[in-house]
Amino acid sequence: MPINSVNVLRELAQQQSRRPFLARGSKVNRCPVCLMAQVHCLCEHDVSRACQAAVCCLFYQGEVFKPSNTGRLIADVVPDNHAFLWHRTEHAPALLALLNNPCYQPIVVFPHQYAEPERAIHEVHDLPELSHKRPLFIFLDGTWREAKKMFRSPYLADLPVLGIQPEQASSYLLREAAHLHQLCTAEVAIEVLRGCGEWQAANALSEHFSRFKRAYLAAKANIRRPLPPLTSDDATPLSDTK
Repeated sequence: MPINSVNVLRELAQQQSRRPFLARGSKVNRCPVCLMAQVHCLCEHDVSRACQAAVCCLFYQGEVFKPSNTGRLIADVVPDNHAFLWHRTEHAPALLALLNNPCYQPIVVFPHQYAEPERAIHEVHDLPELSHKRPLFIFLDGTWREAKKMFRSPYLADLPVLGIQPEQASSYLLREAAHLHQLCTAEVAIEVLRGCGEWQAANALSEHFSRFKRAYLAAKANIRRPLPPLTSDDATPLSDTK
């Protein structure tokens, strides 16, 4: 699995941290790249897919270190990926430059109930700018309380907001959601990629997410043997005919 922007960001955050971040399961011998237990390491799988969309993950403090975080899976799949730590009063110059890059049309992925009506879009194709710009989907990664803080950042205030209406409850049971309808970051990204016609990337992320869940739960159950290959019962490919 190639090194991506999230891996680089985590390494930089570790260098700048005054103390190590101790997440749940910190005593497990983990792969430093995928953060899974070594026996269930995911790095042998090549999940990167060609994709016309770009992604930017904005992480709340500490989120980038958590093995249960799913936003980092997006960067494994989408080649044009960017990652930044969110700070309330400090704004990374590289992030601001990315948002102002004329090659991209930034789109914040967040529920419409928190956005002004004029900012809300229901489909990516609602934006005429995408006829000559690449969509840059911005994912706010943290708890819902933290994500709402990030959403109020001034540099996001004028950007269009794409809302996702899930058809079913989240399948991610490793972390608690504030509401039953709320999806984890990877699940949201799958829906976004489907919505803009990036089916190969959406299917790859869906499979990667399924493999990630199995590996994480196996470590929690103290299963120390390698897992069998993923089957069709573990991950169902998405179809552009639906």
